[in-house]
Amino acid sequence: MTQPRTDTPAHTPWLSLVLGYGPTTVILVAGVLALLGIPWAMTLGCLWASAILIFLAGVVRGLSFFTAGGPRASQIVVFGVRFWSGLIALVLPPILALPLLAVGYLSSLIYDPFAARSGAAPRYFEKLRPPQMVIAVGGLVLLFVAALRA
Repeated sequence: MTQPRTDTPAHTPWLSLVLGYGPTTVILVAGVLALLGIPWAMTLGCLWASAILIFLAGVVRGLSFFTAGGPRASQIVVFGVRFWSGLIALVLPPILALPLLAVGYLSSLIYDPFAARSGAAPRYFEKLRPPQMVIAVGGLVLLFVAALRA
């Protein structure tokens, strides 16, 4: 497809708003708590951000199964970037994991709106993903600042 999908809504369904913003808000809250010196906040933030990024990898891969003509190379590359960034971040110290996680989340900020416009993702991803990923990346930045302070 080279045009938006007509089988998906243009406006974000309410459940997608809750399940979209809820998990990224956890990253932001973890960042704030880490800056406040809460000892477990860094671990929570890194683990949660990794898990959600791996989930977002699965979203891209799942959508690729429904792409007319089969998966696109861009879908496989984006899946790989997100999956491996999330997985590798699980074993790195926060100071190294957080920039890697940011790369994965930025892939969603950049790729998903394009995918929505080209028919590789639901149409509402075009408007949902940018603010959702800004929240996530904002949380990662706060976590990184807290990691630098530690």
